[in-house]
Amino acid sequence: MGVTALLLAATAPAVAADEDPNIWLAQSATIDLGGDMLLGLEAQERFTNDASRLGQFLFRPSIGYKLDKSTSIHLGYAYVYSDPQNGASTNEHRAFQQLSFRVAGDGKGVTVTGRTRFEQRFLEETDGTALRIRQQFRLTAPLSEKVRAIAWTEAFIGLNQTRLQRDGIGLWRNFAGVSVPLGKGVSLEPGYLNQYVVRTGTDRIDHVGNLTLSASF
Repeated sequence: MGVTALLLAATAPAVAADEDPNIWLAQSATIDLGGDMLLGLEAQERFTNDASRLGQFLFRPSIGYKLDKSTSIHLGYAYVYSDPQNGASTNEHRAFQQLSFRVAGDGKGVTVTGRTRFEQRFLEETDGTALRIRQQFRLTAPLSEKVRAIAWTEAFIGLNQTRLQRDGIGLWRNFAGVSVPLGKGVSLEPGYLNQYVVRTGTDRIDHVGNLTLSASF
């Protein structure tokens, strides 16, 4: 499926769903270790339930290797603490393998990149391993000499059914925003993120004010 088809499918009208305004904050750093090796560090704080409380926290370190200028592979781990308003809190651990690649463009003009991530998910509170594929396509385009427009879409596809996830598409995220440089290797990405959550019964749509601070060294 092409990038255009993915974007069209993701923005198609949905059935009636619960809706919740959120605010998500993220901080990420990519550190060049030399010899084509990379260290990635990421943290996220997600304020849910009308952005009134910290509903989820994520920490995700990874090690990567550059295959060429536009392709890299990564191994990583993620810890996710979830505290739903009307349910028990959970502690999730994820191992993941990732391929990042360029689809089109040179990184200066209009550019499309992709990211394929395979996750193995474990809950401390239950047995079993949930397997999930995440496929993202990201488009960037210059708006001025320094500011770039950003749009991306990401499908979350469960490969099995466990207490943690359903089989098939469970989440779909779409983002539109801008990237504003703050200094050498540091940028701020504000924007709007729409998250569609497929659930048993009524689905949910999260309307997210998303702010990411990124740095590379």
